[in-house]
Amino acid sequence: MHVIQVKLLLKLRLILRVTEHLHSDKPRPYACTVCDKRFTQKGHMNQHKLIHKGEKLYSCNECGKYFLTKYKVNRHKNIHTSRYKCKECGKCCDTSQNLAAHRRSHSGEKPFECDVCSKQFTMSHYLARHSRIHSGEKPYKCHVCGKAFSQA
Repeated sequence: MHVIQVKLLLKLRLILRVTEHLHSDKPRPYACTVCDKRFTQKGHMNQHKLIHKGEKLYSCNECGKYFLTKYKVNRHKNIHTSRYKCKECGKCCDTSQNLAAHRRSHSGEKPFECDVCSKQFTMSHYLARHSRIHSGEKPYKCHVCGKAFSQA
């Protein structure tokens, strides 16, 4: 994939993207000058700005997939090296946390339980997403029309 194609894809993703509303009490003093998304750390904002520039893209030398940071491409490479490989089915994950979560698909373990309805989940972010059903929270907002959603 050429750099120009990647830039166009990143711009399209930005246009179609549903942006997350701020929902924590943490101060977010750093704002992106392009889209006004706010950050708690200057380094996170600088990494985010790469999305708009479409520059400094890092690619995996195994599969050609592009990443915005060296950290993310190096983490991705764990998939190709089988560093975090499931012994049961052979699936390779990029982190030990993702492998642990994947193993739950084999064991049936669901350690995260909803306090309201007792439904159980394999991953904490699935529980967090489910909890919005009960709270009515809609933290994702379309930057074009303003409509809010419970999921991105």
